[in-house]
Amino acid sequence: MVRDIKAERSAMDRAAEGKTVLTNFDQTCREIPDQAALKWKDASGAWNTLTWSQYRGEVRKAAAGLKALGFRPGQFAVIMARNRPEHLIADLGVLHARGTPVSLYNTLAPEQVQYITAHCDASFAFVENAAFLAKFQAVRDQLPKLRTVVVLDPEGVELDEWVTTWDTLIKRGEDADRRDPKAFEEWRKVTPDDIATLVYTSGTTGPPKGVMEAHSNVCWMAEAAQVFLNRTGHRHISYLPFAHVFERFVGHYGAMRQHTIVHFCPDSAQLFAYAVEVKPTSLIGVPRVWEKLQAALSSGIQADADEQRRTAILGAIEVGRKLVRLEQAGQEPPAELVAMAERARPVWMAIRSKVGLQDLEWAITGAAPINPDVIEFFQALEIRLWEGWGMTECTVGATYNPLERIKNGTVGIADPGIEMKIASDGEVLLRGGNLMRGYYKDPEKTAETIDAEGWLHTGDVGEVDSDGYLRIIDRKKELIITAGGKNISPANLEALLKQHPLVGQACVIGDRRPYVSALIVLDPEVAPVWAHKAGTPFTSVAELASNPAVRAEIQKAVDECNRHVSQVEAIKRFTILQSDWTPDTDELTPTLKLKRRVISQKYAGEIENMYAREERST
Repeated sequence: MVRDIKAERSAMDRAAEGKTVLTNFDQTCREIPDQAALKWKDASGAWNTLTWSQYRGEVRKAAAGLKALGFRPGQFAVIMARNRPEHLIADLGVLHARGTPVSLYNTLAPEQVQYITAHCDASFAFVENAAFLAKFQAVRDQLPKLRTVVVLDPEGVELDEWVTTWDTLIKRGEDADRRDPKAFEEWRKVTPDDIATLVYTSGTTGPPKGVMEAHSNVCWMAEAAQVFLNRTGHRHISYLPFAHVFERFVGHYGAMRQHTIVHFCPDSAQLFAYAVEVKPTSLIGVPRVWEKLQAALSSGIQADADEQRRTAILGAIEVGRKLVRLEQAGQEPPAELVAMAERARPVWMAIRSKVGLQDLEWAITGAAPINPDVIEFFQALEIRLWEGWGMTECTVGATYNPLERIKNGTVGIADPGIEMKIASDGEVLLRGGNLMRGYYKDPEKTAETIDAEGWLHTGDVGEVDSDGYLRIIDRKKELIITAGGKNISPANLEALLKQHPLVGQACVIGDRRPYVSALIVLDPEVAPVWAHKAGTPFTSVAELASNPAVRAEIQKAVDECNRHVSQVEAIKRFTILQSDWTPDTDELTPTLKLKRRVISQKYAGEIENMYAREERST
């Protein structure tokens, strides 16, 4: 594939020139004022809708209310709320008041809330309810610049000079806008160089960094995405946190450019229950979403008591897999297989319909490595799931897999207009109009990350094939170098281990060690179901961690993983931990990435035990 990246870059620059998030919002509200923009369920379970015109009206009131309460241009406001319309209305209200919104992960502890809120000198905060407000109240004396906290659902909240309600903000805004309707137009003073948001990294190696994403970055990325997606009016389910750049772009900035209908799902556990109702045409997810869905669908098929039907379903999936493998190899399927696929297609659609994916046109997995077998499973059902790659520092995306030529095991080709090269040490470097303006209040770290020639040093090690498709090997700082000098990617091994439904999380160990080992955490949802089916008695998931039958099953997962890697990469020992890993227990970031340093310190005893005696496996 021959590409003229300079010409692509010029085209993207021209398409995004002069644009801001607010001009994109304004244009869409004018073009399709009466079409649905946001949908959500109320307490009764009924769906509610805001059209683009109504959406703009709510944003207008929020912006005027902020100004009436003392918010000033150049200030920051933090938002801690689930996926709901007020989250985006507050976000756009802050932008229209010429400020900068910052979404926070709902799982943050009070001290983390304090760090980010103080770091960006936020003067306003939006919180969903009393529980989220309590996190701010616990550190109130350490937030002298935080003037006002706006509570969306004030039940059980005691109001004072520091705490007000969303309804009060909106009422103040209505009154102010009535008195001076022209004040709203001040948003036109916002420029492409102004900061559209700070996105704080999840902090796998230290305190989170505030990534400054300018309006120009966001709009440039939106134009690039429109080139390769080439579709408007998708039905999107918003369930990932808006504090993560993946959802923030697809469900917010990109939605404006692509006229997407955003359906809010405030509880990610209900994603596929919502999908049955929404029938999304596009879907994004981190690997764990796809891994768990594959496990659930596979378990449901295996649990079917009708052996003939079960065999037919498994056969239909295998037909799909054969088609995918031939396509990946660039080969035409034989006529007999094409005929079998026609007979299998109703079965594929029936499986998809069970989880609401019958209308899905494409799906993206990103934010962490995924086992290609998971992608193949969904492609076998004619779901065009593809892996992309990017990071917060490049406004979500850097590569994509073209729908007409998806290469499994790769993260695709560079997005339109993005230059990509591999440094001498294997690190992937990027350059394009989507690169961040830098880290907030950290020019030294910015200079370390973006060099004098404008190349972003991603920290990921990768390789590019002859067609320009990138394969990510691992994080540069996370590569394991064994005592024998072998470089090993822990992420690849972990993805292989998590292919087994029983494995909820895995952390591979081996840096400067004689061999590779692993800490394994059982999936708290799958483990009890597996134990019941296996006839294994238990009183808790923690108890199952030491059960011989469970250990034997995990050994199968390890053996299967080892079958796909070289002998030196093979996992020799493993420990099944009794505890679960969540962002609350500190082993995972809010985006479910491993905090390897925390894990190595917290489980130092278990790790050393795996290397204590050669003859013992614990």
